[in-house]
Amino acid sequence: MLSLLGTNDKLLKTLENAFPKVEVLARGNKLTFSGPTADVERAKNLIEEMILLISDGQQLAPQDVTRSAKIIDEANLRPTDVLSQSILSSRGKSIRPKTLGQKLYVDSIDQNTIVFGVGPAGTGKTYLAMAKAVQALQRKEVSRIILTRPAVEAGERLGFLPGTLNDKIDPYLRPLFDALHEMLDPESVPKLLASGTIEVAPLAYMRGRTLNDAFIILDEAQNTTPEQMKMFLTRLGFNSKMVVTGDVTQIDLPNGTSGLRTALEVLGEVDDMSVSFLTSDDVVRHSLVAKIIDAYTKFEEAKGRK
Repeated sequence: MLSLLGTNDKLLKTLENAFPKVEVLARGNKLTFSGPTADVERAKNLIEEMILLISDGQQLAPQDVTRSAKIIDEANLRPTDVLSQSILSSRGKSIRPKTLGQKLYVDSIDQNTIVFGVGPAGTGKTYLAMAKAVQALQRKEVSRIILTRPAVEAGERLGFLPGTLNDKIDPYLRPLFDALHEMLDPESVPKLLASGTIEVAPLAYMRGRTLNDAFIILDEAQNTTPEQMKMFLTRLGFNSKMVVTGDVTQIDLPNGTSGLRTALEVLGEVDDMSVSFLTSDDVVRHSLVAKIIDAYTKFEEAKGRK
């Protein structure tokens, strides 16, 4: 009951906010609902789904209750079907989609050879793709993982940063290393990198190669040029899968057209390729991040109309 209601009844309060016309009374192990019949039925369905998720070992947060209510109301689906899919277990923590958009994105990766994951920061585009890559490696579906990003300067130029070339490109690749250390035993990561089982490199290092039997992720793809994007996509080899992630609202290119935007226009009708659009509803960081994204989106739209 504590897991269901939450510390200081946080989950119960979230439930009441989701269904303002429903009054919920908790006594012992019994919950009583009163209010309009349709709303009571929806609240009851949500509680039943929460019980199943908790029984599955999930620790629910208030945002999980809000997302589950949306899944029931807007998609007419069961949250247990959406949120109980475990991709990977690492250090006692299960990595799984937390929103309907993320579930559709993960399913798309399973069903297609090339997938574009497009959306704002915090929607799990790269993190979930990394989890699927590690899963594929552990299942021996591929023999290596290749992670790449364009090294686009956003303020300081590479030539003026101190250190060797590796020191200069490390800040661009660091988010990928951080995710790897979360999903794998930290002691095994250097060995996998040294053996070439996992490769993390700037996009320029992909030129002239054919990538067979690999799970390849291109991160921050909005900062590629059309030529770089075409070069990357044509590296695809046999028994390989590609995931391209990016946010078309955060382009750092000094000038010119984003390769991600061009690819979305050119490749929309190509078979065995899919585009998953994630929104602020799929943000799984602090709830304030979704509000910030929405505020900037409205500002940009208003600016565009002037």
